[in-house]
Amino acid sequence: MVARIPLLLIPFLLFNLGLSGVLGADDVFIRSLFSVEMMSGGTWTMQWGDLLVLIALLILFVEIMKSTRSGSASIIDHLLSTVVFVAFLVEFLMVAGAATSLFFMLMIIALIDVLAGFSVSIRTAGRDINIG
Repeated sequence: MVARIPLLLIPFLLFNLGLSGVLGADDVFIRSLFSVEMMSGGTWTMQWGDLLVLIALLILFVEIMKSTRSGSASIIDHLLSTVVFVAFLVEFLMVAGAATSLFFMLMIIALIDVLAGFSVSIRTAGRDINIG
């Protein structure tokens, strides 16, 4: 049952923990995580929000790999991923604190998970059909 939990729920919950102030006061996602002086003389700064997007992208990769499985478990995975995307969409539209570019990018990552999951499943199901 644990494998059926959509992993993109993790960035959703982390964003909401930061939004609610549990992770710190103010907007935790614009705080600098670290800075690196580059050879060009510029400074690359990683913020907490950037890290959250990076985590979501890595999770997206895992979710797409999970979608290559066939069977009834993959159908449940797709439905739960759709529920997570709908939760992102509803929060984006209804919660003032979620009206940020960071949350929008996380929502689009969830949408890509849904679309890729169904696309991969349809493509693999087409290959499983034998014409006899």
